[in-house]
Amino acid sequence: MPGVIWLHESGCAVLRYIKYDYSAWNRFIIYCRRPVMVVRIVTDSTADLPLDVAEAAGITIVPLTVFFGDEAYLDGKELTSQEFYSKLQASKDLPRTSQPSPAAFQEAFTRLIDEGADGILSVHLSSRLSGTYQSACNARDTLPDALKKVPIDVVDSQSVSAGMGVPLLQAAEEARQGQSLEEIKAHLVDKFSRTRILAVLDTLEFIKRGGRIGAARALLGNMLSVKPIVSLKEGAVIPIEQPRTRNKAYARVAQLVSELEPLESVSIVEANDEVGTQLAQALKAIWPHEVPRYKLGAVLGTHTGPGTAGVVLITAN
Repeated sequence: MPGVIWLHESGCAVLRYIKYDYSAWNRFIIYCRRPVMVVRIVTDSTADLPLDVAEAAGITIVPLTVFFGDEAYLDGKELTSQEFYSKLQASKDLPRTSQPSPAAFQEAFTRLIDEGADGILSVHLSSRLSGTYQSACNARDTLPDALKKVPIDVVDSQSVSAGMGVPLLQAAEEARQGQSLEEIKAHLVDKFSRTRILAVLDTLEFIKRGGRIGAARALLGNMLSVKPIVSLKEGAVIPIEQPRTRNKAYARVAQLVSELEPLESVSIVEANDEVGTQLAQALKAIWPHEVPRYKLGAVLGTHTGPGTAGVVLITAN
């Protein structure tokens, strides 16, 4: 029995059977499935996803801005990680950072809706570190009424860098598979709840200047010439330990990672290749698998300084 399948405008697959007997007749059988929802993913530049990787995954990045004096650069677009650290070494003053405006988010949301998005998941760095999350919320809430028909969920990742970027890549894959906004968001929030970050800094000075940690703790760290280990708890920076050398700090990070096993994934974030390679070597004993490495962008580099390397891990579910 010959048959032809086409897609009805309702989103249902239509199978048409044509059978010739003494009289010709047509029989239509409609197999209705759930219509595929077109979900688009939006994030900010602190996810530290390379632009080509984000583009291939279908992720829209709204950049933060980095200022060196009166010069402004869009993070990741007008200033690469390598360019930033070169300028940081040459600059007498610490650079400043600024969150995207609501207008920048509205431009991204509007474009995605015009392209056919049925839902948007906008995911951003911890609201305790930046006003980016609130800016995205403001953008969503002040869209024209005609655009508000498309649901936009704004999520505070309570994380940053690859701690946000790695789960987002999985969310983008689920979006390509046609999963719903609710499903993708639920899976993403679950991954964030199982994500841990352990970073080793050369100094606490940069994070102190940016107001992300107390001055007394920073002073102690600099006086002892230690390599501080910091983490995030409920989206805020917290000190973990202060080993005396970088090698001891990386060894301690590896030990802390092993205590969190079993693990789903391990990634490295790095200000430069040297520190990332040293940390990767320390992790080999407890994680023999391939470890993706991501460059710390200009915004995070402003607040952590050069020589920073960290591990981002997701514990097994």
